[in-house]
Amino acid sequence: MNSTNKALGLTVAGILAAGISMGANAVPEQPTQWEKCAGIAKAGANDCGALDGSHGCAGQAKSDNLPNEWVYVPAGTCEKITGGVIKAVKPAKS
Repeated sequence: MNSTNKALGLTVAGILAAGISMGANAVPEQPTQWEKCAGIAKAGANDCGALDGSHGCAGQAKSDNLPNEWVYVPAGTCEKITGGVIKAVKPAKS
Protein backbone atom coordinates (compact mmCIF):
# COMPACT_ATOMS: atom_id res chain seq x y z
CA MET A 1 0.00 0.00 0.00
CA ASN A 2 1.48 3.34 -0.97
CA SER A 3 1.46 6.33 1.39
CA THR A 4 -1.40 8.10 -0.43
CA ASN A 5 -3.70 5.09 -0.10
CA LYS A 6 -2.66 4.60 3.52
CA ALA A 7 -3.39 8.24 4.36
CA LEU A 8 -6.76 8.04 2.58
CA GLY A 9 -7.62 4.86 4.47
CA LEU A 10 -6.76 6.45 7.80
CA THR A 11 -8.80 9.56 6.94
CA VAL A 12 -11.86 7.49 6.01
CA ALA A 13 -11.48 5.36 9.15
CA GLY A 14 -11.30 8.52 11.27
CA ILE A 15 -14.40 10.00 9.67
CA LEU A 16 -16.34 6.77 10.18
CA ALA A 17 -15.24 6.52 13.81
CA ALA A 18 -16.27 10.13 14.46
CA GLY A 19 -19.64 9.56 12.78
CA ILE A 20 -20.32 6.45 14.81
CA SER A 21 -19.47 8.12 18.11
CA MET A 22 -21.59 11.17 17.26
CA GLY A 23 -24.50 8.94 16.27
CA ALA A 24 -24.35 7.13 19.59
CA ASN A 25 -24.77 10.42 21.44
CA ALA A 26 -27.64 11.56 19.22
CA VAL A 27 -30.03 8.84 20.41
CA PRO A 28 -32.43 10.32 22.98
CA GLU A 29 -33.00 8.63 26.31
CA GLN A 30 -36.19 6.65 26.89
CA PRO A 31 -39.05 9.05 27.67
CA THR A 32 -40.28 9.16 31.23
CA GLN A 33 -43.61 10.65 30.13
CA TRP A 34 -45.72 10.67 26.97
CA GLU A 35 -47.97 13.43 25.67
CA LYS A 36 -51.21 12.88 23.83
CA CYS A 37 -50.54 15.27 20.93
CA ALA A 38 -53.53 16.26 18.81
CA GLY A 39 -53.51 17.81 15.36
CA ILE A 40 -50.43 16.05 13.98
CA ALA A 41 -51.61 12.52 13.13
CA LYS A 42 -51.35 11.34 9.53
CA ALA A 43 -54.40 9.78 7.89
CA GLY A 44 -54.77 6.23 9.18
CA ALA A 45 -51.94 6.65 11.71
CA ASN A 46 -53.68 7.97 14.83
CA ASP A 47 -53.29 6.32 18.26
CA CYS A 48 -56.65 5.09 19.62
CA GLY A 49 -60.00 6.92 19.49
CA ALA A 50 -60.75 10.44 18.35
CA LEU A 51 -61.03 13.15 21.02
CA ASP A 52 -64.54 14.03 19.84
CA GLY A 53 -65.71 10.39 20.08
CA SER A 54 -66.32 10.05 16.34
CA HIS A 55 -64.51 6.67 16.45
CA GLY A 56 -62.87 4.53 19.11
CA CYS A 57 -59.96 2.85 17.36
CA ALA A 58 -56.42 3.50 16.16
CA GLY A 59 -55.76 3.96 12.46
CA GLN A 60 -59.10 5.56 11.61
CA ALA A 61 -58.09 9.19 11.00
CA LYS A 62 -59.66 10.19 7.69
CA SER A 63 -57.06 12.80 6.74
CA ASP A 64 -53.83 14.39 7.97
CA ASN A 65 -53.66 16.83 10.90
CA LEU A 66 -57.28 16.69 12.07
CA PRO A 67 -57.66 18.50 15.42
CA ASN A 68 -59.45 15.54 17.09
CA GLU A 69 -56.90 12.89 16.05
CA TRP A 70 -53.82 12.32 18.17
CA VAL A 71 -50.62 10.32 18.67
CA TYR A 72 -48.42 9.77 21.73
CA VAL A 73 -45.07 11.56 21.58
CA PRO A 74 -42.31 11.89 24.20
CA ALA A 75 -43.05 14.68 26.70
CA GLY A 76 -41.73 18.03 25.51
CA THR A 77 -42.11 17.12 21.81
CA CYS A 78 -45.69 18.15 20.98
CA GLU A 79 -45.13 21.88 21.42
CA LYS A 80 -42.20 21.69 18.98
CA ILE A 81 -44.40 20.36 16.16
CA THR A 82 -46.37 22.86 14.10
CA GLY A 83 -50.06 22.30 14.81
CA GLY A 84 -49.42 20.06 17.83
CA VAL A 85 -51.66 20.57 20.88
CA ILE A 86 -51.06 18.70 24.17
CA LYS A 87 -54.26 17.03 25.37
CA ALA A 88 -52.89 14.79 28.17
CA VAL A 89 -49.64 13.56 29.72
CA LYS A 90 -49.03 10.06 31.07
CA PRO A 91 -46.02 8.36 32.64
CA ALA A 92 -44.04 5.89 30.55
CA LYS A 93 -44.06 2.25 31.59
CA SER A 94 -40.96 1.19 33.46
